[in-house]
Amino acid sequence: MMKRAETLDATESILRRAGFQISERCIARPSCFDLVARREKQVALLKVPVDVGSIHVKAASELQIISRCFSAAPLFIGEKSRDKPLEDDTVYSRYDICTINLRTLEDVVCSKRYPLVEAGPGGYYVKLDGCTIREKRQKLGLSVGKLAEMVGISRRTLYGYEKSMAKASVSVAYKLEWTLGIPLVQPVDAFQKAVQSTGLLAAAKRLIIRNCFLKTVLRKLSPFGISVTPTERAPFDFVVQFPEEQLNVVGGVTDGKEQDIDQRAKEIISVSEVVEAHPVLITDGQQAPNNDIPLIRYKELLRIKCPKEFIDLL
Repeated sequence: MMKRAETLDATESILRRAGFQISERCIARPSCFDLVARREKQVALLKVPVDVGSIHVKAASELQIISRCFSAAPLFIGEKSRDKPLEDDTVYSRYDICTINLRTLEDVVCSKRYPLVEAGPGGYYVKLDGCTIREKRQKLGLSVGKLAEMVGISRRTLYGYEKSMAKASVSVAYKLEWTLGIPLVQPVDAFQKAVQSTGLLAAAKRLIIRNCFLKTVLRKLSPFGISVTPTERAPFDFVVQFPEEQLNVVGGVTDGKEQDIDQRAKEIISVSEVVEAHPVLITDGQQAPNNDIPLIRYKELLRIKCPKEFIDLL
């Protein structure tokens, strides 16, 4: 079994070979994702834990929230879950986030061979093309009952397949394909974008902000009528979205006492480039990192009266 560093190296190598732009690894502090990758319009936030069973629900929830800010796909890359290895050509789900192994990642991004199987409670399942089943059944002159009898399933189950209301076991899918003589299994999109969820938004609001300076900054930004999403497990501390300007801002705060601010600022810049956002660092002192991240002093922030004034400082 590969170690985490080896799996990370392999993940980056696969993505680069497939033409992805990759951010710096997020190592300055604990993060719910390890890197961000982009290829044209396809953006993904990837966490590479090796053992996906070790992922905590809070980290997964925050990964979903951050991914949604950037219309990105949250994705776990691992080699096992607890003591069970992850199978090739199979998409698993950990807290509603797609989870695949390295071989499957390589197939998807390098060869455009998409996985067909989803792992779920009690076994492995596939999604069937319901319209094709119905059209072929009718063309062959078979009733729902007759085809169900031939395959060994109930009429209700077959009806669910035709209406795309249920997934089939691998064995049933094979019998259906053999009986109808056509391929029916639909590939799984492992790079599914994070969807809007009231539960996720509620989780974001429940996030306990322990940094007093960050609380102060967010209180200043919130009344502007823009979307402000605080983070806890990321190299940045908040994401600000300006819908009218179609502008995202990835921001960090520092109180002048942070030891590893250079590395964290480097990561904020790198992630911002990949997700096509504007980086910024808000400081409560004279501390400034040794790079080109835009700085806003807290005194300047206090003078801001509208979103445009904030944008002008970037």
